Amino acid sequence: MARYLVEAHVLEGRSVSELATAHGVHRSWIYKLLARYRDGGYDALAARSRRPRSCKHETPAEIIEAIVTLRRQLQTDGHDAGAATIAYHLAQETDEMLVPSVSTIWRILKREGLIVPQPQKRPRSSLIRFQAELPNEMWQTDVTHWQLADGQHAEILNMIDDHSRLFLASHAFSTVKARDVVDVFHKTAELHGLPASLLSDNGAVFTATPRKGKVLLQTELQQLGIARKNSRPYHPQTCGKVERLHQTLKRYLDAQEPAQTLPALQGQLDRFVHYYNDIRPHRALDGRTPLQGLQHTHQGQASRREARHALPRQRRQGRYPRQGEPALHEQAPPHRARQSSHGTPGQAPHRRSEHPRDRPRRRANPRTHARPHTRLPATPTALRRLPSPETSVSDVLRHNT
Repeated sequence: MARYLVEAHVLEGRSVSELATAHGVHRSWIYKLLARYRDGGYDALAARSRRPRSCKHETPAEIIEAIVTLRRQLQTDGHDAGAATIAYHLAQETDEMLVPSVSTIWRILKREGLIVPQPQKRPRSSLIRFQAELPNEMWQTDVTHWQLADGQHAEILNMIDDHSRLFLASHAFSTVKARDVVDVFHKTAELHGLPASLLSDNGAVFTATPRKGKVLLQTELQQLGIARKNSRPYHPQTCGKVERLHQTLKRYLDAQEPAQTLPALQGQLDRFVHYYNDIRPHRALDGRTPLQGLQHTHQGQASRREARHALPRQRRQGRYPRQGEPALHEQAPPHRARQSSHGTPGQAPHRRSEHPRDRPRRRANPRTHARPHTRLPATPTALRRLPSPETSVSDVLRHNT
């Protein structure tokens, strides 16, 4: 289009106004094209970027370099290297005012070619998420497999708190047995206390219900009064927290030197537990570490407890009458002690008297000269409040004859 307008004016001699009217463009744009053609020829007519030459709120180059460096370092160490994790570590190393937002970090990583698209992943909105309300309300446990440097098979038993995501225990065995699960459970309970419930899959070391029996863990939990929960077969999403922990753990182990023995593997597990609980930010905890999340929960409980104790305790009226005060049955309820058209302040209205015979007689209808029927109580307790045979006849309501 630009070349056509320039040639129409230069070669054909058509005026700028005519070209602008015919093609619906502004004359100033055609003049700009002519000026660019005179300065650089046809190459100068190519489309140019409209990006501004400067932007005062652009992310500084040193911050971009720090983001890329931190991304590669976290990947080399085998840790999570997402935008949220990078933002957390940047805030620990530099001033928080200089740390860009998570979305900005993600765009920088994408622009640098460090984001691998994964359209096959299930969206988070389709997942049904649950979480325990308090620490030690529920633990999750599971066994995952690993391989040593010489090809020897190993199994890792992990336990995690469902609420705080605290990595409770991680132990390596050649083969996890029922006695090993109970021993690890008791060692963990000595450090963190007993849980209210334990969630696991249907592994043979956790449950024997599908085989119409019991394993040692089931008997131990029953004696301790701890609820036992198992996920549905072939549905690992129920134990999703500990399953996701396996993924993070194996990514870390892949980046380490392959362990030669079980004690060497246990040393790697201990270092990862420290990093997971003390250093690694957790997205489900609003960027806090599991220890910080646990401390935040305890502080919130203490604040609510202090606020509850700070409230004045109101004593029920009439429960402990002082000397000279009426007894409880003689006092009016608080919601009735107010000004009423049928009573004085501080006195219950007459229309709410306890006994039917104490109620005032209803006025007769001037048109029919008949009194309305008195509503008789329907419940057995109220029926016992009816006038006794010894009551005077004049005290009982009746129709006019």
